[in-house]
Amino acid sequence: MYYIIFAILTIATLYGLWLLFRKAGKQGWEAIIPFYREYVMAQLTARPTWWIILLLVPIVNIFIFYALYLDFLKSFGKRRFWETVVAVLLPFIFLPIWGRDSNVKYLGQSNTEEFNKKYPYKKSVAREWADAIIFATVAASLIRGFLIEAYMIPTGSMERSLLIGDFLFVSKLNYGPRIPMTPIAFPFAHHTMPITGGKAYSEIIQLPYKRLPGFQKIKRNDVVVFNFPAGDTVALEYQETTYADLIRAMGKEAVHNQFTITTRPIDKRENYIKRCVGMPGDIISLERTKLMINGEPAFTPPEMQTNYLVYTDGSGLNRERMHDLRIDFQQAPSDPSVYVMHMTVKQAEMIKTWGNVRDVEMIVDEYDIAFPHDKRYDWTIDNFGPLTIPAEGWTVTLDSLTIPLYGRAIRAYEGNTLEKKSDGYYINGEKATSYTFKQNYYWMMGDNRHNSLDSRSWGFVPEDHIVGKALFTWMSWDEKGTFLSKIRWNRIFKGIN
Repeated sequence: MYYIIFAILTIATLYGLWLLFRKAGKQGWEAIIPFYREYVMAQLTARPTWWIILLLVPIVNIFIFYALYLDFLKSFGKRRFWETVVAVLLPFIFLPIWGRDSNVKYLGQSNTEEFNKKYPYKKSVAREWADAIIFATVAASLIRGFLIEAYMIPTGSMERSLLIGDFLFVSKLNYGPRIPMTPIAFPFAHHTMPITGGKAYSEIIQLPYKRLPGFQKIKRNDVVVFNFPAGDTVALEYQETTYADLIRAMGKEAVHNQFTITTRPIDKRENYIKRCVGMPGDIISLERTKLMINGEPAFTPPEMQTNYLVYTDGSGLNRERMHDLRIDFQQAPSDPSVYVMHMTVKQAEMIKTWGNVRDVEMIVDEYDIAFPHDKRYDWTIDNFGPLTIPAEGWTVTLDSLTIPLYGRAIRAYEGNTLEKKSDGYYINGEKATSYTFKQNYYWMMGDNRHNSLDSRSWGFVPEDHIVGKALFTWMSWDEKGTFLSKIRWNRIFKGIN
């Protein structure tokens, strides 16, 4: 239903642009091709055509697009305040109306001195830019908050499904847009002010969690963007490690003496992207790296990576070939003929056929302690569980075995006080032998299984932390490439599965 409505509105908007392009002496189809459309708009408005390059720059591209778009409408005489408002907020209505109105005609390149002399208007240049910036900011904020938002992949936790340098669009509509919980914030900044640092938001107003209706529910194996649950408390000088891990390693007093500690509201916590492998009510486990859901083998992403030991005859490996295959490797310190490689199952099978390779063995991590980091559980990131993921309405008995698993969710995510006293457990000051969860929870894991900080390390993702669904990569930048090879052309507009 919502997809149909969104498609209809998009088609109506493009139809209006099609008609206006034809009025300007261009072909209608030029209005529906991204980037080329903006190139034509630059020509029609006398804006520099090199601006099109800036459309590839996040945040800047928003201002460039709206500057071109509003200049384009100005070329048709549409520059009054209300016309600018409806052009930004209701383009699917007014662009077709103007396109079909015989009185609306292309008047010439709006960004020229001749145009302003022929069609004088009392707006100053400063006022025009101010209007464009204000409307671009408002429109972009609404789009980013309720429709779709651009993200860049900063780490390798989802390789090779998603690569470092992938730029992707994340839909807020699929699971339903989340009403901003911290509405007073600096535009386009997440939690930290650019350049100056410091908080980019104010907690004067905090709204309760509310999500508008979406197109779908979260499905198992969706690639999801969410706010990092363990990022509620942060050591600003050492953000690559969670606050809880720092406390476990150094002790609370040492951490607070050495670092600046801050807390963040839910929607201002760091954005993470992982695959949702576990749904509310699922029983999840790992058996020697093999993921099991409800006792059955789970979906294995075709590009999933793990660590392998590769035993060779000592003649060495072709480093250029390994680079071409994008396989990270290093020699084992104790034996130069043995290599540790980070690769997919298919790559491991291929390397096993090489003449100088004697054997390939997957590494099973028996040492990295996993959630809940409690002596009652000797779980590791490759041997884990079984563990039940909480669901809304699910009731858990409170005892010494369940508190390590669900205590943080009850306190931090459900907003309760939880105390242990000599005669049992108390929730919000009242004795309790069980607890019924108020919201759904999910289990998120990276496809790069041996290089991913995910639910195995810090636990459940609450429903109110869900941001949106990853749709497709629109650009991919390889910082290790050279010249044109810096752009991964085969990943442009590639869907995410």
